[in-house]
Amino acid sequence: MKSSHSPGALTAAFDEPNLVADAGLVPLVRLAERVGLPGLVEDRLRIDGAGNSGGANPAAKVMTLVAAMCAGADSIDDTGRLRHGAMGRLFRGVRAPSTLGTFLRSFTRGHNRQLHAVHRDFLARLATATPLLPGLDRVAFVDVDPTHRRVHGRAKQGAEAGRFKGVRTLHPVLATLSTPTARPVVAAVRLRRGKAADARGSGPFTSEALAAARQAGAGGTVIVRADSQFYNADVVAACRRANAGFSVTVRMNPNVAAAISAIGKDAWTPIRYPEAFVDPDTGELVSDAEVAEIPYTAFTGRRKAEHTTARLIVRRVRRLNAETAAGQGELFTAWRYHPVFTDSPFATLQAELHHRRHATVEQVIADGKGSALAHLPSGNFQANNAWLTLWAITHNLLRAAGSLAGTFHARATTATLRAHLIHVPARLARSARRLTLHLPDRWPWQHALTDLFTAAHPPPA
Repeated sequence: MKSSHSPGALTAAFDEPNLVADAGLVPLVRLAERVGLPGLVEDRLRIDGAGNSGGANPAAKVMTLVAAMCAGADSIDDTGRLRHGAMGRLFRGVRAPSTLGTFLRSFTRGHNRQLHAVHRDFLARLATATPLLPGLDRVAFVDVDPTHRRVHGRAKQGAEAGRFKGVRTLHPVLATLSTPTARPVVAAVRLRRGKAADARGSGPFTSEALAAARQAGAGGTVIVRADSQFYNADVVAACRRANAGFSVTVRMNPNVAAAISAIGKDAWTPIRYPEAFVDPDTGELVSDAEVAEIPYTAFTGRRKAEHTTARLIVRRVRRLNAETAAGQGELFTAWRYHPVFTDSPFATLQAELHHRRHATVEQVIADGKGSALAHLPSGNFQANNAWLTLWAITHNLLRAAGSLAGTFHARATTATLRAHLIHVPARLARSARRLTLHLPDRWPWQHALTDLFTAAHPPPA
């Protein structure tokens, strides 16, 4: 590929008022409106008494922020991309970045709780109106996981050195909802101080995530999956209260080691994974392992009512010995053990497979860090908390749009959805009081965008 012109034969001028760079926002915004996001914001979010009228017209401001995040905005200034070319004729009520910054800084903890309610209701409506989570009424998984976002400077409230020594971070925790055939969406999200412990508030947070899953239509088997940071009685109790199962990684301790040593030699079932996975302890690719299970009572150090008896499913992987490869004989086999505490109703091998798929939550975290969560843009903690929740709303809207666009886009990353369906240039034309978007000829994803456009703009009844 090379230029088809000489350097002096080409000039650039920003003077075309009928062009837009992100024509794919048209069906995205229409889908959000059809599902009722503006109405939910008007009903639930009430910011009274804020300076500079920061809380006025919250629906228009939330829709502007969500549309900008759909287009890839990762800072407040990036929302200005909605104010170019013919965007003013496609959308009304687009707010300026300075207005949106004032709006976000008007949030308090209570206002963020109101925005969380908007997020839960919007997810439930998306799950009803689109094929977002197929099979949700049969089997669903809620995955809980924390992450950290590094910040620079001293201006951000709540940014502290926590898990990473000498590195100042803010500490989001999120819960995703998925099915065996659907990519995960965000069920609940919170922003915490940088040095907050992973398990802090894990019980109430798990309860809220499960309530969101039930509200979205998870009426069958629901299993909460988490890493060892969330192995505590509060999480298990929250699952039991919500009539949900749990599958939580367990750290090795004397009680767990004693239980594993009681497993008989004949109880181990050899398995071979069709796709090798990375061992979390060594970073090695593993394709062979053995699995067994034994009954186990957890949390015996707490009062008797909190003791929980369930299954301890253990995967063991042969520990590689470098001296063996060099010709030194192996005196006995050494193993690495990975125990999981669960009350899953599935058989041992299937329950262990389900637990390893907890890693799907990392896909959502990676999507966020590659878009709106590349930065937490404000110095105000509650403004960043609101930004985090708005990202969750945006992520779910993009996933719903992908499910309407077709099988491939239903499982594509949000970065791919933006490249294929949103960042589409178009020329706006008016004829007989009708607007027409003239899109690029031979656009590779024309059929997917057409399906999305048709679903978001059905003919009038």
